[in-house]
Amino acid sequence: MDRCVVLVDAGYLLGAAASLLAGEPSRSRITVDHAALIQGLRERAEADTEQPLLRIYWFDGAPDRVPQPEHRRLRVMPRVTVRLGALTRSDGRWAQKGVDAAMHAELTELARNRACSDVVLVTGDGDLLPGLMSAKEHGVAVHLWAVQAADGDYNQSEDLVAEADERRVLDRAWITRAVRAKDLTGLCSPPPAPRPDIAAILSAPLPEAALAEAARNGSAAGEDEAEGVPVPAPATGGGKSVPTPKDLAGALRAPGQQAGPPAGQSQPPAGSALRWSSDKGWIDRAGPLGEPAETASLPTLAQLTSAEQRWADREEDITTVGGDPFEVGQVFARRWMERLPETVHLQKLATMYPRIPHRIDGELLRYAARFGLLAHKDDQIDEHDRYAIRAGFWREIDVRAAAEHVAAVPAAAPGAVSLGPATAVTPAAE
Repeated sequence: MDRCVVLVDAGYLLGAAASLLAGEPSRSRITVDHAALIQGLRERAEADTEQPLLRIYWFDGAPDRVPQPEHRRLRVMPRVTVRLGALTRSDGRWAQKGVDAAMHAELTELARNRACSDVVLVTGDGDLLPGLMSAKEHGVAVHLWAVQAADGDYNQSEDLVAEADERRVLDRAWITRAVRAKDLTGLCSPPPAPRPDIAAILSAPLPEAALAEAARNGSAAGEDEAEGVPVPAPATGGGKSVPTPKDLAGALRAPGQQAGPPAGQSQPPAGSALRWSSDKGWIDRAGPLGEPAETASLPTLAQLTSAEQRWADREEDITTVGGDPFEVGQVFARRWMERLPETVHLQKLATMYPRIPHRIDGELLRYAARFGLLAHKDDQIDEHDRYAIRAGFWREIDVRAAAEHVAAVPAAAPGAVSLGPATAVTPAAE
């Protein structure tokens, strides 16, 4: 039949585009407008083949063949069919499995059934050579498209290039209509804080009870030494003057549940706090959960979202949100602010900049994981992406908080001349 079909190897197309625009083949370095890309492929295919488009087949890999958000957006577009292979990790790198076989099977099936007169292949893998030759034997014209190589050389199999009926190159100008490199210049991580010295940690001050006990032991030892009596070594199994975390946890229980210290041990001093070691040294946390009251009162997005809103959010994620980390942070912040019952929560959060409360930050990163930001990164969001996600979140918060602040400030009287924060003179007063 007189119509054309486009078979796209997404790994080749987007990887080559990333090499061309960002200097490395990592797809995380580029942002793709899939709607514009599909429209560009359709227009270019119809112009080159002079045939109407039947369908665009998008071949890509996904972990466990589970569609990622970009695949869900693509498969709801008209005239687009998504075929997924497996994405496996080998020798420390992610590799697609089954994508070439799926393209080969689709190509030969279309040619055998005479479903089209022209096939456009966007790939560079020489494994498709047998399928290409089979399609030609069934009378199908094969058009091979390449992405402009970053080093000026071929990024396709030479045998594939030699066997194709027509060959075109998608240059930088065409690619940049739908693909752009991410700007990472402003997303630099702060310099790491110096790690505390082990000796400084070990020499941290002891609780008051331990100091008092040490002073008593020291004075007693001094008297014994003065009298010539040998000082026995301290017993390891006897009473301990330094309370353990278990003792402190018992001291923080409710009065009715509080258990006394074991026999021979001193009572933990009042106001004791658990001390946590981190890369910034000792951190005192006054409560068992270590979460300040002002952050604990902030609701999460899940608590503010109804079942109907959750369904609408998923529809928006599939059809509208592009998956750019900065945009993902903005979308999350916008939904959170729109559903707040009181604006006081927004004002409270704005004062915490740049720190996002732990519960909200965890929910934000889990939401970002839906957009494939975990792919190719050992199930961890890239550091630059994390900065971009949080930057988008704070950008949306700042814009809304500034608007709320301006709305809360009463406007000055018409004709008034401001002389400062507390005085104003009107023409009548003069």
